[in-house]
Amino acid sequence: MVVSRREDNAQRIAALDEQAEALGLRRGMGVADARAMHPFIDIVEADGKADRRLLESLADWCDRYTPLVALDDDNDDSIGLFLDITGCTHLFSGEKRLIDDMTTRFLHQGFDARIGIASTVGAAWAAAHITGRAIIDPGEEAAFLAPLPLAALRIGAAIRNRLESVGLRTTGAIMATPRAPLARRFGAALLWRLDQTLGHLDEAVSPRLPVAPLSVDRHLAEPVTQLDDIERLVAALSITLKADLERRGEGARALALTLFRVDGAVSRICVGTSHPLREPLMIQKLFHERLAALTQDFDAGYGFDLARLSVPSSEPFEVEQTDLAEKSEQNEPDLCLFIDRLRARLGHDAILKPIAVKSHVPERAITHFPFDIGYEPNKAQADNAEYRSQRERPIRLLRPPEPVHVPATEIPDGPPLNFRWRRTFYRVARSEGPERIAPEWWRSIKDEPTRDYYRVEDADGRRYWLYRQGLYETGKPAPRWFMQGIFA
Repeated sequence: MVVSRREDNAQRIAALDEQAEALGLRRGMGVADARAMHPFIDIVEADGKADRRLLESLADWCDRYTPLVALDDDNDDSIGLFLDITGCTHLFSGEKRLIDDMTTRFLHQGFDARIGIASTVGAAWAAAHITGRAIIDPGEEAAFLAPLPLAALRIGAAIRNRLESVGLRTTGAIMATPRAPLARRFGAALLWRLDQTLGHLDEAVSPRLPVAPLSVDRHLAEPVTQLDDIERLVAALSITLKADLERRGEGARALALTLFRVDGAVSRICVGTSHPLREPLMIQKLFHERLAALTQDFDAGYGFDLARLSVPSSEPFEVEQTDLAEKSEQNEPDLCLFIDRLRARLGHDAILKPIAVKSHVPERAITHFPFDIGYEPNKAQADNAEYRSQRERPIRLLRPPEPVHVPATEIPDGPPLNFRWRRTFYRVARSEGPERIAPEWWRSIKDEPTRDYYRVEDADGRRYWLYRQGLYETGKPAPRWFMQGIFA
């Protein structure tokens, strides 16, 4: 099999398997030439987006070894992964056993992985791409790189060709050549890559996903597939996590359960909390609701052999002394747990709270945020909330306001004497107003009319909040009436 892609207005070989290599085919060769030599080869078009999705799924799976996983897709000839395993190798009884475990698991998934371990990113890249598998001890980078070709330095093909044209064909030859002439003739990028590979310049691995400050793992001897088993795992992991949170004096505001399937698939299940939380029973209840909501789409495959519970977000956990009746001025924990369980089952935006915003227009004066967001109103919003609190407002607002037919008023700009709403006729017994609300000048709403609001009471004692949109002016359409809300 041969994978082709378009380069310089021609289809060229981008990748090929071992059997194609044995036929004498090479990367960069034209597809027409390859087919002329061997008409029976199977040629498929490269799909960069599919390759990217595959690489990202493998990066998710490699989180089982370290949370610091980065994509290595800068090189057109190959793609790979960078894993920062600092402080993680003891979990696998050393670097060699880690490589053995990773190689075996990749092989079971159908991948032939080339793995290298070194103290620098560049040396590890060279060990994986050039030798296929190697562990370089700290301080041995120069000796390992010396006999390798120039491709081990991750430099472009143009610079490699220029170096080879003057007889510099190995990394050792570059290291033995004076630096100043190299920089003048071939640019600073060459020396920059060399120093990174040898460890003279730092090169950090930038993880593709944020690293949770706290996480606990559980490796399983036998894979689990049932939701009940997963909930028991969550309970066990929560107990360990509680000790870590207590030591830090924090509580979790977000929790993530990562399940690693034996065939390489990874499932992430996240829940949020409305207040800092570290009680294992409460955490288990949240994930019970979340797993119940995912029952239809949850695919355990052949089972999960690794489970991880992490805390992406946390806050200080303040322990409050309660009185003998166990009463507290803070939010009731049962209410918070109830809201969190609803959000876990129905979604993050299932429970919202109203927040005052900078507007006097009733339908724009309130917006809604998820319950767990610690939203603090600014001064303008606080002033607007105080303005509304000084005026009587209905408990229920209609959105949008509904049209009302007003056949007559006392005076042109006065309150209605009676009105018809939803096919029912109402006679006004009392009225109060108007309260004028002008259009907001900072909004680009053209010709928005002024509103005059009235509080009216009908003959049966029911109270309504109506407004007249527009003014009685000569040459303009008559104002319209709307029902804005209903008082309790």
